[in-house]
Amino acid sequence: MKGLPWDQRIARVAVKPLVRTAVTPNHVTLVTLLLALAGAGLLAVGEPALANWGAGVFVLARFLDHFDGELARQKGMVSRFGYYFDYVTGGLSFAALFLGIGIGLRHGPLGDWALVLGVAGAVSAVVSMFNNLGIDKHQGGDGDRDAVGYPAFAGFELEDGIYLLAPITWLGFLTPFFAAAGVGAAVYCLWTLWTLIGLRRGT
Repeated sequence: MKGLPWDQRIARVAVKPLVRTAVTPNHVTLVTLLLALAGAGLLAVGEPALANWGAGVFVLARFLDHFDGELARQKGMVSRFGYYFDYVTGGLSFAALFLGIGIGLRHGPLGDWALVLGVAGAVSAVVSMFNNLGIDKHQGGDGDRDAVGYPAFAGFELEDGIYLLAPITWLGFLTPFFAAAGVGAAVYCLWTLWTLIGLRRGT
């Protein structure tokens, strides 16, 4: 397991009890999508207590996102459909998160800018999903394997920053985090687009 992100290492061990059950990787992917949408919905209500729950549920969903791939490998059920289903689930989850937070914070200090950031973040999440699919294709992904992955350091990937959503929300700093995340999502989207263009040009 050397070189694997920490959350994936945990997932590799945690899914072992599911290997001999009827649970499939696509079942797990569906559960992560439903949890992510539920978390985003709770954040959209705009009530602090529900936002706290929503952040926790969403973080749980993103953690469980590593379980489907590990289960697929251990059950020998890696598939093209699962590959794309997992990608779409990730894109929709983050899009829902941005929209949910934007709606929930529209009556706060950001006002209507919360909705603007929410829409911008949601669009960036979906566009980044397509860009990453293109990057995977150019870097050896064939639809039957895991995505190439995100930049990583010391066992943590770039996407692991989403785990901070829960403690930041619980501590009352969701608004500044959301503002920074909205800008970051747009920057990341541009980076994936630039990378994809470079790959297509052969540079």
